[in-house]
Amino acid sequence: MEQHGQNHLNLFNSRQQPKKKRKSRTAFTNHQIFELEKRFLYQKYLSPADRDEIASSLGLTNAQVITWFQNRRAKLKRDMEELKKDVESAKLLTAHKSFLENVQDLGILKKKAIINDDDCPKNLVVTTEK
Repeated sequence: MEQHGQNHLNLFNSRQQPKKKRKSRTAFTNHQIFELEKRFLYQKYLSPADRDEIASSLGLTNAQVITWFQNRRAKLKRDMEELKKDVESAKLLTAHKSFLENVQDLGILKKKAIINDDDCPKNLVVTTEK
C-alpha cells in the first residue's frame, strides 16, 4: 500500500511545469535611489527615451526603471490614501473635542444657575392655605 502512495507522489512531482527563473531582488544604491526619487518628484511617468536615459546613466536595465517607477507610484497612492484617512480622523477628533467642550460648558452654566442664589427671584411670595 505504501508503494502505491509513493508512486502517486512521484507522478504528481513529475507533472510540475518548469518554472521561470526570477531575477533576484535588486539592491539599489543610495545614489540610484536619490536620482530616481529626484526624477519622480516632477515626473511620475517616463517616456521610453527618458527611461533609456535614466537606465543608462544609473547603470540599471529598462525593466528595473519601469518596475521602480511602478512601485513608487503604488507607494504614493498608498501614502495618499493613508493621509486622507488621517485627515478624516483628525476632523472627527476635532469635532468630538469641540462637542465635549460645548457639553462641558453647558454643564458648568447649568450648575452655576442652580447653585448661584443671585439668580433666584427675591420678591417671591409663598402663601400657605389653611
